[in-house]
Amino acid sequence: MTEITVRPLAQSDHADWRRLWTDYLTFYETKLPEEVYAVTWKRLFTAGEFEPKGFIATLDGKAVGLTHYLYHRSCWAEQNNCYLQDLFADPDVRGKGIGAELIKAVKLEAAKIGVKNVYWMTHESNATARKLYDYVARRTGFIEYDLL
Repeated sequence: MTEITVRPLAQSDHADWRRLWTDYLTFYETKLPEEVYAVTWKRLFTAGEFEPKGFIATLDGKAVGLTHYLYHRSCWAEQNNCYLQDLFADPDVRGKGIGAELIKAVKLEAAKIGVKNVYWMTHESNATARKLYDYVARRTGFIEYDLL
């Protein structure tokens, strides 16, 4: 039987984190400069209410998934919201519960500080992920716009 473990990122996870995050960015046809990798890694270990945080998932001891999340204020509630910014599982382990366990870990961590609203986005073409998201969460119907 395979064992999924989800735990907070540790400094010793740098190589696995970099590999997984690079694969995630490649999936979305994105490249980031070295400076962004460096500052993101630093921020993941910087104390602060609004600094990003991360989890890594292992399957039988091998790093196979990651998530980044962060808290932010809302004008609609006293408590912060939690934005699950990045979620990735190695393609060869998809369908084994990695994504669901990472989402669950973020939800449980947010609940520890009273945050109930955990949300995320995905691209409409990401059918594999949307299958999971439709199972574990409700679709809000909102459409994203940005000013890039």
